[in-house]
Amino acid sequence: MMTDPKITPELVREHGLTEEDYQRLLAILGREPNYTELGIFSVMWSEHCCYKSSKTSLKRLPTVGACVLQGPGENAGVVDIGDGQAAIFKMESHNHPSYIEPYQGAATGVGGILRDIFTMGARPVASLNSLRFGQPDHPRMAYLVEGVVAGIGGYGNCMGVPTVGGEVSFHPCYNGNILVNAFNLGIVKTSRIFLGTASGEGNPVIYVGSRTGRDGIHGATMASDEFTEETEEKRPTVQVGDPFTEKLLLEACLELMKTDYLVGIQDMGAAGLTCSTLEMAGRAGSGIELDLDLVPRREEGMTPYELMLSESQERMLLVSHKGTEDKVLEIFHKWDLQAVVVGRVTGDGRLKVLDKGDVVADLPVAPLSDEAPVCDRPEEQPPDLTERQCLDSGELPEIGDLSTALETLLAAPNIAEKRWVWEQYDHSVRGNSMVLPGSDAAVIRVKGTDKALAMSVDCNSRYCHLDPLTGGMIAVAEAARNVACSGGRPLAVTDCLNFGNPEKPEVMWSFRRAVDGVAEACRVLDTPVIGGNVSFYNETQGQGIYPTPTIGMVGLLENADHRLDQWFKTEGDAVVLLGRNSDEVGGSEYLATLHGKECGRPPALDLEREKRLHALLRRAAAARLLASAHDTADGGLAVALAESSFGPGGMGCRINLASGGLRRDLLLFAETQSRAVVSCAQENLDALLQMAEDAGVPAAAIGSVATGELTVSIDGEPAVAGELERFRRPWREGFTDAVFGSDTN
Repeated sequence: MMTDPKITPELVREHGLTEEDYQRLLAILGREPNYTELGIFSVMWSEHCCYKSSKTSLKRLPTVGACVLQGPGENAGVVDIGDGQAAIFKMESHNHPSYIEPYQGAATGVGGILRDIFTMGARPVASLNSLRFGQPDHPRMAYLVEGVVAGIGGYGNCMGVPTVGGEVSFHPCYNGNILVNAFNLGIVKTSRIFLGTASGEGNPVIYVGSRTGRDGIHGATMASDEFTEETEEKRPTVQVGDPFTEKLLLEACLELMKTDYLVGIQDMGAAGLTCSTLEMAGRAGSGIELDLDLVPRREEGMTPYELMLSESQERMLLVSHKGTEDKVLEIFHKWDLQAVVVGRVTGDGRLKVLDKGDVVADLPVAPLSDEAPVCDRPEEQPPDLTERQCLDSGELPEIGDLSTALETLLAAPNIAEKRWVWEQYDHSVRGNSMVLPGSDAAVIRVKGTDKALAMSVDCNSRYCHLDPLTGGMIAVAEAARNVACSGGRPLAVTDCLNFGNPEKPEVMWSFRRAVDGVAEACRVLDTPVIGGNVSFYNETQGQGIYPTPTIGMVGLLENADHRLDQWFKTEGDAVVLLGRNSDEVGGSEYLATLHGKECGRPPALDLEREKRLHALLRRAAAARLLASAHDTADGGLAVALAESSFGPGGMGCRINLASGGLRRDLLLFAETQSRAVVSCAQENLDALLQMAEDAGVPAAAIGSVATGELTVSIDGEPAVAGELERFRRPWREGFTDAVFGSDTN
């Protein structure tokens, strides 16, 4: 029989608890914890589970709104989309596991976010992902890219849930710590939303899904620490996924949810049985008695510590009404799944864990679920921030050959086509996908209605590095702009806030300002934050990532027929620029790719102007005035025009811009905010320009759609010219050339 180790200061430190944390633990218990109890405290009070460094900042985010049915605090957020239906969505990170073991790390990230959605009663209908890798030529990067993409595709495809969009970007700051942020959305009747609560004294607590093994133990605490030279040794903390079991679990749970047996249900995610029992009891103000002898397991000799902390995948914990347990078990057994009553709800507010008849943990629920330590971390502006923000664009060498410059930008891995990625995903299964990967936002139909939902994930981490406040605002604005370009009305946000070590004052300075930027943009654009995730300690050997507050935005189209994509359609259509041009190139792809510089301030953002643009795009789409719409973002106006030309019809454009006194290269490549390139039939042009004037949005007809060419003149003088294929080729091949080498094409 294995003997628990003695509780020593060293063991406490190994569990990530400070001396102050441990003294608080002793005060709560009135005694020394045993090994299992120490493990439970360590995961529940870890950064990953309790948000002790971010909780006070997150309170500044707007979380309520007219459409919000469920905000932060549950498995996922919920918004009302009318007709008795709701959209449930969330985004979470699986960064550390994906760096250690990219296939399983990414796959189980997808599995976890899917469970968050169907736990609440919704069938998952669409996935997105936001992936950030290091330098494409880094020795390990091709392996990481291949593994992550295969893991996402392997899990999502087996589940029959389409991956309909996302973003992929590269930067050296992610060399030692890639980011894998997974988003999923489901649709549910508003009358059939289920919460993770353990209420009703005497009600049975039921374990369903896969058996418990030793995989994933300390996964939550690993995600609350930096990477070191020993990172590779942490492979055992990465869970192993089984999408086929998850598919059975999905169908069994949805069948159960058609009955009136269920009280509450929770995914066994981070910290497994520990987190699910304590969170469910905490929400209800109840207690749980758990008998570990009844927990299905796939390995012999597992200790209470291991059983409570295992993060084995495809497991759920649920509470049913007393007397219905046999019927619940019958449903899961029909789907060939493990289902066992492992405990009961109590009224004493305690988690009592039994093993072989002995009490191996007896802990108060509230201090673990709701009263974890809150850290008021010191903050300090990065000492080199002023130097970072210095840029005199007038001193930049002016680029003469703008056609070649555009080719170079289009081939840059952050801009180049990501078809290699999304072709590995099933993006049309279930037949709801209406706008496929590659356009500004994905659009899926809401079956049984005329409606559709648009969704996008966005963040420019270079902007956040240079100015986290503005960068946070722009992340929200761009995500909302993408939804508006699809014809949708932005509704709400889920976020994934990826940062370095919060114990470093400059990281906390950046975090708090990025959160303030997100909060301000969400308030003005009326897109409350209904859930999300904070991922700290994204550092390796002391080198942290850039601040990366990724935003997942969901919007509603009242009529799916109003949807738009970004591609030009018809010869002779007018091309219109909505918004003002400028020469703001701080933090731009142009500056990084063509001048090798990362400096300056991000482009300015006027949120009221941004809001007017969104409303105009939505109204113009509903009035059937537009044939296409595409926001200007990475690479600026020239890249937006090129991307609008790379649709399936081979329609390019012939453009003539007024310089307005701006330098030619800066005019073409500045990443000025609150702009969109749209096209419309010539007979709709006057109506569109009048609508823009009424909306207070600058608008100018700048050219027309033309077959097979991309020509841009400035003040009547040629600037960019060539056959469309000249520019499409580097864009199409740039990603694979950069990551895998040119011999892969």
